Amino acid sequence: MSELFGRAFHVDPYPIYARLRAGGGIRQVSTPDGAAAWVVTRYDDVRAGLADPRLSVDRSNAGAGYRGFSLPPALDANLLNLDPPDHTRLRTLIAGEFTPRRVHELVPAIEAAARELLAGLPSGEPVDLIAGFAAPLPLRVIGDLLGVPPADRARFRGWTTTLLTPGPDQPPTAARDAVVAMHGFLVDLVAAKRAEPGHDLLSGLIAVRDDEDRLSEAELVSMAFLALWAGYENLVHLIGNGVRALLAAPDQLADLRSDEALLPRAIEELTRFDQPLQWAIRRFPTRELDIAGVEVPAGDTVLLGIASANHDETVFDLPDTLDLRRDPNPHLSYGHGIHRSFGSRLSQAEAAAAFSALLARGFRAAVDLADLQWQPSFRNRGLTELPLLLG
Repeated sequence: MSELFGRAFHVDPYPIYARLRAGGGIRQVSTPDGAAAWVVTRYDDVRAGLADPRLSVDRSNAGAGYRGFSLPPALDANLLNLDPPDHTRLRTLIAGEFTPRRVHELVPAIEAAARELLAGLPSGEPVDLIAGFAAPLPLRVIGDLLGVPPADRARFRGWTTTLLTPGPDQPPTAARDAVVAMHGFLVDLVAAKRAEPGHDLLSGLIAVRDDEDRLSEAELVSMAFLALWAGYENLVHLIGNGVRALLAAPDQLADLRSDEALLPRAIEELTRFDQPLQWAIRRFPTRELDIAGVEVPAGDTVLLGIASANHDETVFDLPDTLDLRRDPNPHLSYGHGIHRSFGSRLSQAEAAAAFSALLARGFRAAVDLADLQWQPSFRNRGLTELPLLLG
Protein backbone atom coordinates (compact mmCIF):
# COMPACT_ATOMS: atom_id res chain seq x y z
CA MET A 1 0.00 0.00 0.00
CA SER A 2 2.04 2.91 -1.31
CA GLU A 3 0.26 5.64 0.68
CA LEU A 4 1.06 4.02 4.02
CA PHE A 5 4.05 5.76 5.64
CA GLY A 6 4.19 8.47 2.93
CA ARG A 7 3.77 12.23 3.32
CA ALA A 8 -0.04 12.02 3.47
CA PHE A 9 0.31 9.49 6.29
CA HIS A 10 2.45 11.89 8.32
CA VAL A 11 -0.08 14.71 7.88
CA ASP A 12 -3.22 12.66 8.59
CA PRO A 13 -2.97 8.87 8.96
CA TYR A 14 -6.58 8.27 10.00
CA PRO A 15 -8.22 8.07 6.54
CA ILE A 16 -5.52 5.60 5.54
CA TYR A 17 -6.18 3.50 8.63
CA ALA A 18 -9.92 3.53 7.82
CA ARG A 19 -9.21 2.11 4.36
CA LEU A 20 -7.00 -0.58 5.86
CA ARG A 21 -9.71 -1.58 8.33
CA ALA A 22 -12.29 -1.69 5.54
CA GLY A 23 -9.92 -3.80 3.43
CA GLY A 24 -9.68 -6.65 5.89
CA GLY A 25 -7.72 -5.25 8.82
CA ILE A 26 -4.38 -6.89 8.02
CA ARG A 27 -1.87 -6.35 5.24
CA GLN A 28 1.80 -7.07 4.66
CA VAL A 29 3.81 -3.94 3.89
CA SER A 30 7.38 -2.70 3.73
CA THR A 31 8.18 -0.22 6.51
CA PRO A 32 10.55 2.74 6.08
CA ASP A 33 13.26 1.01 8.12
CA GLY A 34 13.40 -1.85 5.62
CA ALA A 35 11.34 -4.48 7.40
CA ALA A 36 8.51 -6.50 5.91
CA ALA A 37 5.67 -6.38 8.42
CA TRP A 38 2.05 -7.35 8.85
CA VAL A 39 0.08 -4.28 9.93
CA VAL A 40 -3.04 -5.03 12.00
CA THR A 41 -5.58 -2.23 12.17
CA ARG A 42 -8.95 -3.36 13.61
CA TYR A 43 -9.65 -2.83 17.31
CA ASP A 44 -10.60 -6.40 18.23
CA ASP A 45 -7.58 -7.86 16.43
CA VAL A 46 -5.19 -5.32 17.94
CA ARG A 47 -6.54 -5.84 21.45
CA ALA A 48 -6.34 -9.61 21.10
CA GLY A 49 -2.81 -9.38 19.73
CA LEU A 50 -1.60 -7.21 22.60
CA ALA A 51 -2.57 -9.94 25.08
CA ASP A 52 -1.65 -13.02 23.01
CA PRO A 53 1.41 -14.82 24.49
CA ARG A 54 2.02 -16.43 21.09
CA LEU A 55 3.05 -12.98 19.82
CA SER A 56 6.49 -12.55 21.33
CA VAL A 57 8.27 -9.21 21.85
CA ASP A 58 11.64 -10.97 22.16
CA ARG A 59 13.69 -10.29 19.02
CA SER A 60 15.25 -13.75 19.26
CA ASN A 61 11.92 -15.03 17.89
CA ALA A 62 12.22 -12.92 14.74
CA GLY A 63 12.74 -14.66 11.43
CA ALA A 64 16.13 -14.68 9.76
CA GLY A 65 15.13 -11.87 7.41
CA TYR A 66 14.29 -9.31 10.12
CA ARG A 67 15.71 -5.91 9.14
CA GLY A 68 13.76 -3.52 11.35
CA PHE A 69 15.02 -1.06 13.91
CA SER A 70 16.72 -2.71 16.89
CA LEU A 71 18.47 -1.47 19.96
CA PRO A 72 21.81 -3.05 20.87
CA PRO A 73 21.70 -5.75 23.57
CA ALA A 74 23.06 -3.27 26.13
CA LEU A 75 19.82 -1.26 25.95
CA ASP A 76 17.41 -3.98 24.82
CA ALA A 77 16.99 -5.94 28.08
CA ASN A 78 13.90 -4.04 29.23
CA LEU A 79 10.19 -4.66 29.69
CA LEU A 80 9.30 -3.74 26.12
CA ASN A 81 11.45 -6.49 24.66
CA LEU A 82 11.12 -9.36 27.13
CA ASP A 83 8.60 -12.17 27.50
CA PRO A 84 7.78 -13.96 30.77
CA PRO A 85 9.36 -15.01 33.05
CA ASP A 86 11.97 -12.23 32.71
CA HIS A 87 9.26 -9.65 31.95
CA THR A 88 7.34 -10.67 35.09
CA ARG A 89 10.44 -10.42 37.28
CA LEU A 90 11.44 -6.95 36.04
CA ARG A 91 7.90 -5.56 36.10
CA THR A 92 7.52 -6.66 39.71
CA LEU A 93 10.70 -4.80 40.63
CA ILE A 94 9.61 -1.48 39.12
CA ALA A 95 5.84 -1.56 39.63
CA GLY A 96 6.06 -0.25 43.19
CA GLU A 97 7.36 3.09 41.96
CA PHE A 98 4.22 3.69 39.87
CA THR A 99 1.40 2.78 42.27
CA PRO A 100 -1.50 5.25 42.62
CA ARG A 101 -0.16 6.30 46.02
CA ARG A 102 3.37 6.92 44.72
CA VAL A 103 2.11 8.91 41.72
CA HIS A 104 -0.20 10.93 44.00
CA GLU A 105 2.85 11.88 46.08
CA LEU A 106 4.56 13.21 42.94
CA VAL A 107 1.62 15.38 41.79
CA PRO A 108 2.49 18.59 43.73
CA ALA A 109 6.01 18.66 42.28
CA ILE A 110 4.70 17.94 38.77
CA GLU A 111 2.13 20.74 39.03
CA ALA A 112 4.77 23.15 40.33
CA ALA A 113 7.10 22.25 37.45
CA ALA A 114 4.35 22.86 34.89
CA ARG A 115 3.49 26.27 36.36
CA GLU A 116 7.15 27.27 36.59
CA LEU A 117 7.92 26.34 33.00
CA LEU A 118 4.90 28.24 31.68
CA ALA A 119 5.70 31.26 33.84
CA GLY A 120 9.06 31.49 32.10
CA LEU A 121 7.45 31.88 28.66
CA PRO A 122 6.49 35.36 27.42
CA SER A 123 3.07 36.74 26.56
CA GLY A 124 2.22 38.66 23.41
CA GLU A 125 4.72 36.95 21.11
CA PRO A 126 4.81 33.50 19.50
CA VAL A 127 6.41 30.76 21.58
CA ASP A 128 7.03 27.17 20.54
CA LEU A 129 5.08 25.04 23.00
CA ILE A 130 7.09 21.93 22.11
CA ALA A 131 10.53 23.39 22.83
CA GLY A 132 9.45 25.66 25.66
CA PHE A 133 7.06 23.45 27.60
CA ALA A 134 6.03 20.04 26.21
CA ALA A 135 9.61 18.74 26.02
CA PRO A 136 11.10 20.24 29.22
CA LEU A 137 8.24 19.08 31.47
CA PRO A 138 8.62 15.28 31.08
CA LEU A 139 12.40 15.64 31.07
CA ARG A 140 12.17 17.33 34.46
CA VAL A 141 9.68 14.83 35.88
CA ILE A 142 11.42 11.65 34.75
CA GLY A 143 14.81 13.24 35.44
CA ASP A 144 13.78 13.90 39.03
CA LEU A 145 12.33 10.40 39.34
CA LEU A 146 15.55 8.77 38.12
CA GLY A 147 17.90 11.28 39.71
CA VAL A 148 19.39 12.58 36.43
CA PRO A 149 21.36 15.81 37.00
CA PRO A 150 19.47 18.78 35.45
CA ALA A 151 22.45 19.78 33.30
CA ASP A 152 22.41 16.39 31.55
CA ARG A 153 18.72 16.19 30.63
CA ALA A 154 18.72 18.22 27.42
CA ARG A 155 21.29 15.85 25.91
CA PHE A 156 18.75 13.05 26.07
CA ARG A 157 16.26 14.97 23.94
CA GLY A 158 18.85 15.29 21.18
CA TRP A 159 19.56 11.57 21.23
CA THR A 160 15.89 10.57 21.06
CA THR A 161 15.26 13.00 18.20
CA THR A 162 18.13 11.41 16.28
CA LEU A 163 16.72 7.92 16.81
CA LEU A 164 13.00 8.54 16.34
CA THR A 165 12.81 11.35 13.78
CA PRO A 166 15.98 11.35 11.67
CA GLY A 167 16.24 14.27 9.27
CA PRO A 168 16.96 13.88 5.54
CA ASP A 169 20.54 15.10 5.98
CA GLN A 170 21.34 12.96 9.00
CA PRO A 171 24.59 10.97 8.59
CA PRO A 172 24.17 7.17 8.35
CA THR A 173 26.11 6.70 11.59
CA ALA A 174 24.05 9.21 13.61
CA ALA A 175 21.63 6.66 15.10
CA ARG A 176 24.44 4.33 16.11
CA ASP A 177 26.38 7.24 17.61
CA ALA A 178 23.30 8.34 19.59
CA VAL A 179 22.83 4.83 21.01
CA VAL A 180 26.51 4.61 21.99
CA ALA A 181 26.30 8.02 23.66
CA MET A 182 23.12 7.10 25.56
CA HIS A 183 24.61 3.84 26.75
CA GLY A 184 27.77 5.56 27.95
CA PHE A 185 25.75 8.24 29.71
CA LEU A 186 23.61 5.68 31.55
CA VAL A 187 26.60 3.54 32.55
CA ASP A 188 28.24 6.65 34.03
CA LEU A 189 24.99 7.64 35.76
CA VAL A 190 24.67 4.19 37.35
CA ALA A 191 28.27 4.43 38.57
CA ALA A 192 27.63 7.88 40.06
CA LYS A 193 24.46 6.70 41.81
CA ARG A 194 26.23 3.62 43.11
CA ALA A 195 28.93 5.82 44.64
CA GLU A 196 26.43 8.36 46.05
CA PRO A 197 22.91 6.91 46.25
CA GLY A 198 19.94 9.26 46.32
CA HIS A 199 16.22 8.96 47.04
CA ASP A 200 15.31 8.11 43.47
CA LEU A 201 14.19 5.21 41.31
CA LEU A 202 17.61 4.47 39.84
CA SER A 203 19.29 4.33 43.26
CA GLY A 204 16.57 1.93 44.38
CA LEU A 205 17.13 -0.33 41.38
CA ILE A 206 20.89 -0.28 42.00
CA ALA A 207 20.28 -1.42 45.58
CA VAL A 208 18.15 -4.30 44.28
CA ARG A 209 20.90 -5.20 41.83
CA ASP A 210 23.75 -5.04 44.36
CA ASP A 211 22.05 -6.38 47.50
CA GLU A 212 19.62 -8.94 46.13
CA ASP A 213 21.04 -9.78 42.67
CA ARG A 214 17.52 -9.79 41.17
CA LEU A 215 18.53 -8.08 37.93
CA SER A 216 21.66 -8.00 35.82
CA GLU A 217 23.79 -4.94 35.16
CA ALA A 218 22.57 -4.87 31.54
CA GLU A 219 18.96 -5.02 32.75
CA LEU A 220 19.62 -2.17 35.17
CA VAL A 221 21.02 0.10 32.46
CA SER A 222 18.31 -0.91 30.00
CA MET A 223 15.52 -0.23 32.51
CA ALA A 224 16.91 3.26 33.10
CA PHE A 225 16.91 3.78 29.35
CA LEU A 226 13.29 2.62 29.04
CA ALA A 227 12.13 4.93 31.85
CA LEU A 228 13.79 7.91 30.16
CA TRP A 229 12.62 7.08 26.65
CA ALA A 230 9.05 5.99 27.43
CA GLY A 231 8.62 8.71 30.02
CA TYR A 232 9.67 11.43 27.62
CA GLU A 233 8.74 10.99 23.97
CA ASN A 234 5.09 10.02 24.32
CA LEU A 235 4.23 12.80 26.76
CA VAL A 236 5.88 15.48 24.61
CA HIS A 237 3.54 14.63 21.76
CA LEU A 238 0.51 13.95 23.94
CA ILE A 239 0.73 17.59 25.05
CA GLY A 240 1.47 18.94 21.57
CA ASN A 241 -1.09 16.81 19.74
CA GLY A 242 -3.66 17.47 22.45
CA VAL A 243 -3.30 21.25 22.31
CA ARG A 244 -3.55 21.19 18.51
CA ALA A 245 -6.69 19.03 18.73
CA LEU A 246 -8.30 21.45 21.18
CA LEU A 247 -7.48 24.44 18.99
CA ALA A 248 -9.05 22.64 16.02
CA ALA A 249 -12.24 22.00 18.04
CA PRO A 250 -13.04 25.36 19.70
CA ASP A 251 -16.37 24.11 21.06
CA GLN A 252 -14.55 21.37 22.97
CA LEU A 253 -11.91 23.79 24.23
CA ALA A 254 -14.64 26.16 25.44
CA ASP A 255 -16.37 23.27 27.21
CA LEU A 256 -13.15 22.34 29.00
CA ARG A 257 -12.41 25.95 29.96
CA SER A 258 -15.87 26.29 31.50
CA ASP A 259 -15.70 22.97 33.38
CA GLU A 260 -12.19 21.95 34.42
CA ALA A 261 -13.68 19.01 36.35
CA LEU A 262 -13.92 17.51 32.87
CA LEU A 263 -10.12 17.34 32.65
CA PRO A 264 -9.56 13.64 33.55
CA ARG A 265 -12.06 12.50 30.93
CA ALA A 266 -10.67 15.04 28.45
CA ILE A 267 -7.17 13.63 28.83
CA GLU A 268 -8.46 10.13 28.07
CA GLU A 269 -10.08 11.45 24.88
CA LEU A 270 -7.03 13.46 23.82
CA THR A 271 -4.93 10.34 24.37
CA ARG A 272 -7.28 8.33 22.15
CA PHE A 273 -7.86 10.97 19.50
CA ASP A 274 -4.29 11.59 18.33
CA GLN A 275 -2.16 8.96 19.99
CA PRO A 276 1.60 9.69 19.70
CA LEU A 277 2.63 6.03 19.57
CA GLN A 278 1.06 4.75 16.35
CA TRP A 279 2.12 1.12 16.70
CA ALA A 280 2.83 -1.22 19.59
CA ILE A 281 6.35 -2.60 19.86
CA ARG A 282 6.89 -5.12 17.05
CA ARG A 283 5.91 -8.70 17.76
CA PHE A 284 6.84 -12.09 16.31
CA PRO A 285 4.57 -15.17 16.22
CA THR A 286 6.22 -18.11 17.94
CA ARG A 287 4.28 -20.38 15.56
CA GLU A 288 1.99 -19.89 12.57
CA LEU A 289 -0.88 -17.78 13.80
CA ASP A 290 -4.29 -16.77 12.45
CA ILE A 291 -4.65 -12.99 12.67
CA ALA A 292 -7.77 -11.42 11.17
CA GLY A 293 -8.28 -14.50 9.02
CA VAL A 294 -4.75 -14.57 7.61
CA GLU A 295 -2.17 -17.23 8.48
CA VAL A 296 0.94 -15.31 9.58
CA PRO A 297 4.12 -17.42 9.57
CA ALA A 298 6.23 -17.85 12.69
CA GLY A 299 8.97 -15.23 12.97
CA ASP A 300 7.29 -12.63 10.74
CA THR A 301 7.08 -9.07 12.05
CA VAL A 302 3.64 -7.94 13.27
CA LEU A 303 2.76 -4.30 13.95
CA LEU A 304 -0.38 -3.80 16.03
CA GLY A 305 -1.95 -0.48 15.07
CA ILE A 306 -2.90 1.24 18.32
CA ALA A 307 -3.81 4.54 16.65
CA SER A 308 -5.99 2.80 14.08
CA ALA A 309 -7.72 0.73 16.76
CA ASN A 310 -8.48 3.94 18.65
CA HIS A 311 -10.42 5.16 15.58
CA ASP A 312 -12.31 1.94 14.84
CA GLU A 313 -15.88 2.93 14.03
CA THR A 314 -17.23 -0.40 15.29
CA VAL A 315 -16.08 0.52 18.82
CA PHE A 316 -16.16 4.33 18.97
CA ASP A 317 -19.07 6.50 17.81
CA LEU A 318 -17.82 9.20 15.42
CA PRO A 319 -14.19 8.21 16.11
CA ASP A 320 -12.71 11.07 14.07
CA THR A 321 -14.59 13.66 16.16
CA LEU A 322 -13.03 14.97 19.38
CA ASP A 323 -15.54 14.42 22.20
CA LEU A 324 -14.16 15.31 25.62
CA ARG A 325 -17.23 13.78 27.29
CA ARG A 326 -16.84 10.42 25.52
CA ASP A 327 -17.89 7.61 27.83
CA PRO A 328 -17.00 4.80 27.73
CA ASN A 329 -13.61 5.28 26.12
CA PRO A 330 -11.83 1.89 25.92
CA HIS A 331 -8.81 3.17 23.97
CA LEU A 332 -5.64 1.10 23.71
CA SER A 333 -3.12 3.94 24.01
CA TYR A 334 -1.51 2.38 27.09
CA GLY A 335 -1.63 -1.13 25.69
CA HIS A 336 -3.41 -4.18 27.02
CA GLY A 337 -2.37 -7.35 28.81
CA ILE A 338 0.94 -7.92 30.57
CA HIS A 339 2.68 -5.23 28.50
CA ARG A 340 0.23 -2.47 29.43
CA SER A 341 2.30 0.62 30.25
CA PHE A 342 3.42 0.63 33.87
CA GLY A 343 3.81 4.41 33.63
CA SER A 344 0.25 5.20 32.51
CA ARG A 345 -0.73 6.78 35.85
CA LEU A 346 2.34 9.00 35.82
CA SER A 347 1.65 10.03 32.23
CA GLN A 348 -1.94 10.94 33.11
CA ALA A 349 -0.76 12.98 36.10
CA GLU A 350 1.74 14.88 33.96
CA ALA A 351 -0.85 15.51 31.26
CA ALA A 352 -3.33 16.77 33.86
CA ALA A 353 -0.74 19.17 35.27
CA ALA A 354 0.25 20.38 31.80
CA PHE A 355 -3.28 21.05 30.53
CA SER A 356 -4.40 22.57 33.83
CA ALA A 357 -1.50 25.04 33.72
CA LEU A 358 -2.18 25.85 30.07
CA LEU A 359 -5.88 26.45 30.70
CA ALA A 360 -5.04 28.77 33.59
CA ARG A 361 -2.58 30.73 31.46
CA GLY A 362 -4.71 30.81 28.32
CA PHE A 363 -3.47 30.07 24.81
CA ARG A 364 -4.33 30.47 21.15
CA ALA A 365 -2.68 29.49 17.89
CA ALA A 366 -0.01 31.81 16.51
CA VAL A 367 -0.19 30.26 13.02
CA ASP A 368 -2.78 28.57 10.83
CA LEU A 369 -3.14 25.00 12.13
CA ALA A 370 -2.99 23.72 8.54
CA ASP A 371 0.58 25.02 8.31
CA LEU A 372 1.90 22.96 11.22
CA GLN A 373 4.55 20.41 10.29
CA TRP A 374 4.47 16.79 11.44
CA GLN A 375 7.57 14.75 12.15
CA PRO A 376 8.39 12.29 9.32
CA SER A 377 8.11 9.22 11.54
CA PHE A 378 5.97 6.14 11.05
CA ARG A 379 6.27 5.12 14.71
CA ASN A 380 5.55 8.37 16.52
CA ARG A 381 3.07 11.09 15.58
CA GLY A 382 4.09 14.54 16.74
CA LEU A 383 4.58 18.12 15.65
CA THR A 384 8.00 19.58 14.97
CA GLU A 385 6.86 22.80 16.67
CA LEU A 386 3.63 24.40 17.88
CA PRO A 387 3.70 28.23 17.89
CA LEU A 388 1.24 29.67 20.43
CA LEU A 389 0.33 33.03 21.89
CA LEU A 390 0.03 32.68 25.67
CA GLY A 391 -2.14 34.79 27.94
